[in-house]
Amino acid sequence: MSLTIYHDGQFWVGIIEVVEDGKLRAFRYVFGTEPKDTEILDFIYYKLLNIINQSVHSGIDVEGKSDKKINPKRLQRQVAKQINKVGVSTKAQEAMKQEYEEKKKSKKKRAKQYREELKDQKYLMKKQKAKSKHKGK
Repeated sequence: MSLTIYHDGQFWVGIIEVVEDGKLRAFRYVFGTEPKDTEILDFIYYKLLNIINQSVHSGIDVEGKSDKKINPKRLQRQVAKQINKVGVSTKAQEAMKQEYEEKKKSKKKRAKQYREELKDQKYLMKKQKAKSKHKGK
């Protein structure tokens, strides 16, 4: 799991990348103004797991890395490169877009179901009214 915080031009944004069972899931959290260390720690301790657990999407496949021994100097260079890297990986962007699309589909499905229920309810009320008029009440 990794948390990357960057400034997107308007807000400070945190990107959470989680790899589970060979699947990458990414989440976006907007901090707003520049977060202080205490705000980041509060986010990690209290909000991070809720955001991850509320996820609907399954994630994007990521190929596993081999457990081959890495030269210490190469590892040091890779760590420095990760620290200096700004922004979000394209895989994370794909995962966030996939989650957004799935949320959009589920919201559309709920809205359609609500409209259908409302339509059925109006139809039943109309039938009941017609039936009561027919009885002469």
